Amino acid sequence: MRRLPALKPGEVIHILERAGYYIDHVHGSHYQMYHPLSRRRVTVPYHGNRDIPRRVVQFIIKQSGLSREEFLSLRQ
Repeated sequence: MRRLPALKPGEVIHILERAGYYIDHVHGSHYQMYHPLSRRRVTVPYHGNRDIPRRVVQFIIKQSGLSREEFLSLRQ
């Protein structure tokens, strides 16, 4: 299993949008994304253009219900 990359917040939001999530609302520097079919919510921190740490990306993947492979395949 390859190591997760540290991603920019915009990349993570784009990946989740490709998975069917949309931006529900923004609270401060955190984007709340929602998937209408699975009814899951995912929080994506957006602190300027700083990378999201690998551990946080891992937690976002867990929140979304996607596997690592599915998440990374949506990156392209």
